[in-house]
Amino acid sequence: MPSNRRDFLKAAAAAASVTIIPSRLLCGEERSPARSFAANGKVNVACIGVGGQGAVNRHELQTMSNIVALCDVDSGTLGKAAKDHPEAKLWADYREMFDKQHKEIDAVMISTPDHIHAPATMLAMQLGKGVDTEKPMVHNVYEARAMAEAAKKYKVATQMDNENHAADGLRTIVEWVKADAIGTVREVHIWTDRPAGWWPQGLKQRLPTKPVPASLNWDLWLGPAPVRDYHDHLHPFAWRGWWDFGCCALGDMGCHFFDSAVWALELEPPLTVEAVQEGNSAETGPNWSIITYEFAARKGKGGPQEGKDLPPVTLKWYDGRKLPPRPEELEPDRKMPSNGSMFVGDKGKILVADAASGRIIPESKMKEYKRPAPFIPRSPGHKQEWLEAVKGGAPSGCDFALYGSKLAEIVLLGNVAVRVGKKIEWDSANLKAKNAPEADQYIRREYRKGWEL
Repeated sequence: MPSNRRDFLKAAAAAASVTIIPSRLLCGEERSPARSFAANGKVNVACIGVGGQGAVNRHELQTMSNIVALCDVDSGTLGKAAKDHPEAKLWADYREMFDKQHKEIDAVMISTPDHIHAPATMLAMQLGKGVDTEKPMVHNVYEARAMAEAAKKYKVATQMDNENHAADGLRTIVEWVKADAIGTVREVHIWTDRPAGWWPQGLKQRLPTKPVPASLNWDLWLGPAPVRDYHDHLHPFAWRGWWDFGCCALGDMGCHFFDSAVWALELEPPLTVEAVQEGNSAETGPNWSIITYEFAARKGKGGPQEGKDLPPVTLKWYDGRKLPPRPEELEPDRKMPSNGSMFVGDKGKILVADAASGRIIPESKMKEYKRPAPFIPRSPGHKQEWLEAVKGGAPSGCDFALYGSKLAEIVLLGNVAVRVGKKIEWDSANLKAKNAPEADQYIRREYRKGWEL
């Protein structure tokens, strides 16, 4: 590593595209032993991806942990972050960071574009590091399963960074559903205003090549994805709409909004998924989509729902500003939220604004409802849950193996249905669309050499 920060930032900006793959690390042959923590001891955290949401995450972690390493492929972004964490070592390539600094690192916060999540997370787990990976945790369904298995194998503390899972409001919604506040639920609707107005989709071809910014190591940014020329729809934000790098509206908002439904109704991976859409192409996701998931009957868990037979559920996802039919229970002067969900029971409806603000509708029924005493333990905070797990405490609520992988699989199957163009019959045990072998290419991607899981 260069001897000072100024030299490092100059070197990173001018770096050639060199692949650094320490075989002893990729094979999991060298792992740092988990250290013991004093009662008030802080976890040493490395942050991979330090701008945008990465900046939000590192600022939140700054008061709870020791930020000992910062890694970003953009030296300009890295330089700004370095001012906030003057003691942290700086890296452009997370593989080099792990090779040279892994003994100082207890855990890793990963806030990169979606296509980098799995390779970086898997390497961290192989080295025995706890990992908190931004939602949707993975780029495809296969990665969700592989990461859950790795978390169990390496016995590390993991978390999908889906912060609303720790919110009191979301837990209240789950409690109401489990306590039959609106009776038996057979239908859920979820919607978002993405991507319209947030990033471009519905594009049939790549945009004209532009010069790579001097601060950006483009080869490292591409990582496991196929090589392509740079254009400014990709870095730093609009990558979400491009299939090689992002997971579109579902990847951005799905894990937030599906969470209460999956938790409250104990949903397992669906039987079938079918999408209608406009504008999907080999390059980008559609301008809008409506995706229908069908879930099997199952047993209830937790609270008054424990052991109860639960019926099949239909869940519909709407994006690109598509909305479900306006519920007749909603007062004329109340607007449907631009992002939200609705649980439909045989005795009423719960309308959720954003991901964690639920109300029984109409408001007169909300005022009449006798709320159950809370029976789901409250969280000290999403990041705090994970850090306590790293120190040997209970697993986080979005632990990969216990919950996060299942949530990611359910959500991202919608993208498989969009890309295949027909209803898929899902065999979760074997990660196969039984009626659509052409779906295999969307369930598991090919990785560029040096970036394999």
